[in-house]
Amino acid sequence: MESSIESALLAVEIYNRPRAPFKVENYISLMIIAWMRLFHAYFNKTIGEKYYYKEKNGRYKLYDKEKKAWELGTCVKKFKKNNSLKEGVEENIKLFIGLRNKIEHRHIDKDEISFQLFGECQALLYNYEELLVELFGEEYALNESLAFSLQFSKSQNNNLDQAYKKMISSNSQELLDYITKYRNKLPQDIFDSQNFSIKLIQIPRITSSNRADAAIQFVNWNSLSEEDKQKYIKINAIIKEKVVKTEAINVGSLKPMMIVNQIKREVTKDFYIKDFVHLYRIFKIRPKDKEQEELEGTITNTKYCHYDIIHKDYIYRKSWLDFIKSLILEKKLSREELWAKADAGETLDISEFE
Repeated sequence: MESSIESALLAVEIYNRPRAPFKVENYISLMIIAWMRLFHAYFNKTIGEKYYYKEKNGRYKLYDKEKKAWELGTCVKKFKKNNSLKEGVEENIKLFIGLRNKIEHRHIDKDEISFQLFGECQALLYNYEELLVELFGEEYALNESLAFSLQFSKSQNNNLDQAYKKMISSNSQELLDYITKYRNKLPQDIFDSQNFSIKLIQIPRITSSNRADAAIQFVNWNSLSEEDKQKYIKINAIIKEKVVKTEAINVGSLKPMMIVNQIKREVTKDFYIKDFVHLYRIFKIRPKDKEQEELEGTITNTKYCHYDIIHKDYIYRKSWLDFIKSLILEKKLSREELWAKADAGETLDISEFE
């Protein structure tokens, strides 16, 4: 429990430090650890050491000679069997599991995504503290340890626009694609939930009847009159970003057998759907099976693959076809090596083969 709390406090400290490098990347990693250890503390209290993986013979699975505990995705799944999570909490956690997996092996300037993810980052922290207090009591509340982050006001909108443009023109595009697609696949009520993403409207407070009033006040939505709610909705409508959707979708996308058949025609006849499956699994461009898909959502390497929400299947880009072609033609990975690694459950860093 102490380890979990320390990890959460360190995450906030780094996020609020003005010149901290990779602040969002570190915040995500540390909050994933905080959440995972919170669940481990709960499981340890309720079921003992049953939150460790075991082999078929009953022995504990080991990782670097240490017992392998359930990762966060599994913790959420196991916790939900006997407990409930508020609407939006699970989707918020899954978003960050996917982001953690994506930023883990990528060396890009990830600080730019802080503008895009502030609401979800704030919700991840609020949800953590709320569950912490719910499971272990008020004495564990973190709010007295935290403070509001001070912000510079000069050209705020300019900075936001510039960061957004930089994301689109940089390697961060893949992260932006993932964030956008994850949000778009959520039902409207989940997306609107403050447990998925804290949505704030900052309006300067011009006057106050009491000089002792706090500079910042949170308005409880449930306590507002219908008239006041409509006023807030109008303000939100003024500043809300508009998502423009084009009519043509999936242009140029390919299905698995389309790729298999083209490889057979243009490269080698000795290529089958099983080879295709092994390739996307070892290079981790999409969930390897239904179980991983349930835990991590429809996470893909968007350079090569996308999840089609309407048809509930995966579609592939021409870049994935080209990648497989070069893999075979340049003999970067033999069919024997591919099958051996797939049978062993190994994965490869795709950047080393690109």
